[in-house]
Amino acid sequence: MKFFYRQMLAFFAVMLTLLVILAVSFTHSTTNMLYRQTWSQLTTDADSLVEDSIQYDISKSSFEGFAAQSLMSNANLLAKQHVHFAIYKPQKNKYYASSEFSPHIGKDDWRQLKAGKTIHRKIDYPKVNRQANGDIQSRVHRNLPMTEIIRPYFDNHRLIAVVAAGTFVSTINDSKRQMLINFMWSTGLAFLCAFFLGYLLSRQLTGRLTKMQKAARSIARGDYDVHVPVKTNDEIDDLGRDFNQMAASLKASQEEIQKQEERRERFMADAAHEMRTPLTTINGILEGLAYDAIPEEDKAHSIKLMQNDTARLIRLVNNTLDAEKIRTNQIVLNRKEFDATAELKNLREQLNKKAAAKDDKLQIDSPQMVVVYADYDRFVQVMFNIITNAIQFTEHGLITISASRLAHGAEFKVADTGIGMNQDQLHQIWDRFYKADRSRMNTQYGESGIGLSIVRQLVKLHGGKIDVQSRPGKGSTFTIFFPDRDYAPQGSAELSTSDQ
Repeated sequence: MKFFYRQMLAFFAVMLTLLVILAVSFTHSTTNMLYRQTWSQLTTDADSLVEDSIQYDISKSSFEGFAAQSLMSNANLLAKQHVHFAIYKPQKNKYYASSEFSPHIGKDDWRQLKAGKTIHRKIDYPKVNRQANGDIQSRVHRNLPMTEIIRPYFDNHRLIAVVAAGTFVSTINDSKRQMLINFMWSTGLAFLCAFFLGYLLSRQLTGRLTKMQKAARSIARGDYDVHVPVKTNDEIDDLGRDFNQMAASLKASQEEIQKQEERRERFMADAAHEMRTPLTTINGILEGLAYDAIPEEDKAHSIKLMQNDTARLIRLVNNTLDAEKIRTNQIVLNRKEFDATAELKNLREQLNKKAAAKDDKLQIDSPQMVVVYADYDRFVQVMFNIITNAIQFTEHGLITISASRLAHGAEFKVADTGIGMNQDQLHQIWDRFYKADRSRMNTQYGESGIGLSIVRQLVKLHGGKIDVQSRPGKGSTFTIFFPDRDYAPQGSAELSTSDQ
């Protein structure tokens, strides 16, 4: 069943339930109200009857009785209003009754009356001759349901009379029926108005959900340029805002995936090109050696070329494997404390030849000993990549490698005087497969565009930080921080998707 119809059915059920509850409550309260009003009117009639008909001897200050003529006149007048009464003496015998009205008064009733209490009876079946327009139509006694009051009257604290006044319940029922008819007409009209209003509100609600449904279908088709209009602060619009944020996130993710795919394709092309060159060189040298086409004096040089190209291939493969291990959280760190200054000196010795080929100078600015808490192999890999990157983009310059102890760890800086980077390049150098200077991808020490991404993730796995500051033509400075044992995450940390 459609949501709109379910909502309308639920609304109809609620309205119908509410209507039934209101009808029952209204009927009950109306019945009680009509009986209270009738009793109040009967009490007033009884009081007026006594005041009009009582005979009182002022000189003796005593009650003498009731005037018969006055009683008959009041009886005819009240009969037109369907009210009948009977007057009883304190001796319990009847003094006067209109239309032979004769309610039953028991012993308990007399005790209450003598105590000054007025008795109210909702339903009684006294004997009475029914009258119309004050004329007696029949002398047949009929037991018709009546409501009545029985009220005592005193003179100087002495019971002088008891007046019973009653009217037919049918009169009350007629009034109640008319009030119920009016109530049903009013509630019916209100129900129709509420149903129409509920229809409009349901259409509005389902219309907003339909817009979100169409937007969801657009996203499913790959169109992320959708926006659900939001105007209020209710739950549907909150859902719309979340939907818009989801669409924006999906669009950004899709763009990032596309960008990464383009870089991956470029990386594969670059990797294939970089691998083709050394493989071609190695294959040519091997063929020369196999056919003894290389002079004896050039064999050592040829073998050196093969070693360099093999190292290049190994570096490319290792970087790719490391990136995949980090992506799948397979890196396990074996951290320990060691002297970073000694390792930096070893790296300088290894890279001096590469730096000299670019006419660069490597300089170390470090205390005699700087203790770092890190995985030894990964620390060497991080510093090797950053120093190699500095050599790659620096010619005829100075590369300064510094180390120092901070409050909660060790900090390392690699500053060069190379070509530097602009702001756009700074924002993208950590992205996988990105290369800041594509014109250098085929240089002797050109990298695959994946090294700095691995460096950043390895530093994060240590719980450390890495930052870079650079200006075009002024060089770049990489700052790496490794926390001490008490401040480093324990175990194998996992990287979030955004980090990878």
